[in-house]
Amino acid sequence: MDSNATRDRIWRYWFTVPIYPYGRRRTIRQEVIPAKIWTFDQLQGIFYVVVPVRMTVVRLEAGGLLVYAPVAPTKECLRLMNELVEAYGPVKYIILPTVSGIEHKAFVGPFARKFPQAQVFVAPDQWSFPIDLPLSWLGLPGRRTQQLPENSADTPFADEFDYARLGPIQLGLGPFEEVAFFCKQTRTLLVTDAVLSIPENPPEILQQEPYPLLFHARETALEPIEDTPANRRKGWQRVSLFAFYFSPRCLDTIPWSQAFQEAKTAPDRSKQAYFGLYPFRWQSDWQRSFAALRQGGRLLVAPILQTLILNRDPKTVLDWADKVASWDFQRLIPCHFDAPVATTPRAFREAFVFLEGQLAPGEVFANKGRSLPKEDLALLENIDRSLTRRGITPPRKHS
Repeated sequence: MDSNATRDRIWRYWFTVPIYPYGRRRTIRQEVIPAKIWTFDQLQGIFYVVVPVRMTVVRLEAGGLLVYAPVAPTKECLRLMNELVEAYGPVKYIILPTVSGIEHKAFVGPFARKFPQAQVFVAPDQWSFPIDLPLSWLGLPGRRTQQLPENSADTPFADEFDYARLGPIQLGLGPFEEVAFFCKQTRTLLVTDAVLSIPENPPEILQQEPYPLLFHARETALEPIEDTPANRRKGWQRVSLFAFYFSPRCLDTIPWSQAFQEAKTAPDRSKQAYFGLYPFRWQSDWQRSFAALRQGGRLLVAPILQTLILNRDPKTVLDWADKVASWDFQRLIPCHFDAPVATTPRAFREAFVFLEGQLAPGEVFANKGRSLPKEDLALLENIDRSLTRRGITPPRKHS
């Protein structure tokens, strides 16, 4: 790898969110609509369960740029960003669309400092844990930062964007909340975490950084790590199951004594390979779980949101989904997994049908052909019951 490229990907403040890839973050810029919308993808994850995290940049009709959900402003990221600034004008607005996503909040302050003329708009009801600190203490520029108004007509970008706030949904420690933005001219919907689409093959950012995929493509620690298209695809699909379920039905683990024994003779015992430790065993039908999760690439509410968060206030969520579905969009850009996603307002609304009548996650929804296997949701359901029993989160509500 070119030494200059390596240096340009250094992120010195990785310790604020100490997750993979730590102090080195590659950035890929992709043009979604020529001369109008771009995405900037980086990586994030734990124990090689790695997925894209995404910033979206929109060219304003009046000149300049709006940035939705900034990523780490490495030298590489800033170089790609400044190419757009030189061509289309300054960054005018920076949007923090979530209150609970630390992987988004951590980068807003550093990014805003690189563009000192930009106004920063944040979702209301911001909070931090374990101490609730002012936004200025979290690095956001105090004089340039303000909450998004309740009415999108009260913003300087109202002619080009509408937005809808999901929440706040009270969870105990703090609320869940995010803001979806609708770019009227391009008919593009921007969302943070509420809905997404899972690609069958690895996103481009992971094609550039494939080691986590190859690590999880193995059957045992004794199998060498080999870079092939089939292994990249297999690793991606298994990473997706890890990311959404933590422990799907099709995943077994071996005793640590066996894992340590296998590590002694593993082909790769480097630090990068966790010294040969690989305690996972995938059942032969694991791809069935991935197919059920992916649902053919349809829009999906992540299982963790279904079981632990959005079902705490179904009416609020469904009212928000109805408002968003009233917009005439034709593509979706979420902050994670696939993008852009060709879609419709109806497809967006159908992603939330699990909340209608508060059907249990895992139930086949009437006339929708949607289901998440109950056995894959078992761990999340156990977590849900435990959090409720301990009074950490409120119980589920009925819509």
